[in-house]
Amino acid sequence: MKHRITDALYGLGWGTVKHLPEPVATALGRRIADTVWKRRGKGVLRLESNLARVVPDAGPQRLAELSRAGMRSYLRYWMESFRLPAWSKERVAGGFEVKDVHLLEEGLASGRGVILALPHLANWDLAGAWVTTALGVPFTTVAERLEPATLYDRFVAYREGLGMEVLPHSGGSAFGTLARRLRAGGLVCLVADRDLSASGVEVSFFGDAARMPAGPAILAQQTGALLLPVTLWYDGTPVMRGRIHPAIEVPAGGDRTSRTATITQALADVFAAGIAEHPEDWHMLQRLWIKDLEPRPDRPAAPGTAETGTETA
Repeated sequence: MKHRITDALYGLGWGTVKHLPEPVATALGRRIADTVWKRRGKGVLRLESNLARVVPDAGPQRLAELSRAGMRSYLRYWMESFRLPAWSKERVAGGFEVKDVHLLEEGLASGRGVILALPHLANWDLAGAWVTTALGVPFTTVAERLEPATLYDRFVAYREGLGMEVLPHSGGSAFGTLARRLRAGGLVCLVADRDLSASGVEVSFFGDAARMPAGPAILAQQTGALLLPVTLWYDGTPVMRGRIHPAIEVPAGGDRTSRTATITQALADVFAAGIAEHPEDWHMLQRLWIKDLEPRPDRPAAPGTAETGTETA
């Protein structure tokens, strides 16, 4: 019953919100965000706990302000996502401005293939729609399987409607497809700041240990693709901002395990800098740091699996 209700609510969002005038949708999102924030549920409390690591000097009042702004940012993401299928190409193209896009364009022109790796900042779906619309570049991504299956199907159909090729996170077959796309000079986009397996790479993140997916680092090593971190943020205007950061290089020495650890730590450092600049736009309402995780049995990933950490809800 819970799954059916969840699926129905998302269906209502995509079916109704996209038809609302933009100012109405924006106001509705803010109202919902404030209501959820005032109820102080598990998600809000977890967000504040995570933000306390990002902004360690923040007192209770500052953390409350950040979490309220964070929930407003999170609901802006949802309201935009519900409306994206109805946006014109011009609205999508004008809805995002990104610095140093030449790094992506030059990488694709080289024929090496490019991996864009992002944290859960602002609206990664809008950034993806901008890539397929403004740049005219198709790409492949990975989505976590959700319950019920109808909800997962909704997310896949939504993202495919924005021009993305979407692969299921589980099952072990995604890695091979991603590698083939990259070897052919294509683009792969992965949300990669939260590990969804028991086999992620341990990194230092805001001064404490966390696990992040190994997929971007392993793909870069195996395919020779360029690995470009991306950070996103809102600035109070209708236009989302972003930056494509310089490529993370694959170390020349060491074995694959040590190279993967080095690359993933470098990626975590770029993510941390972007999150520290815009903590209210980091939509991390789940446990992330190892100390915060609930014990779970080891579940090794299938050989060659690219764990992306992609969140869809």
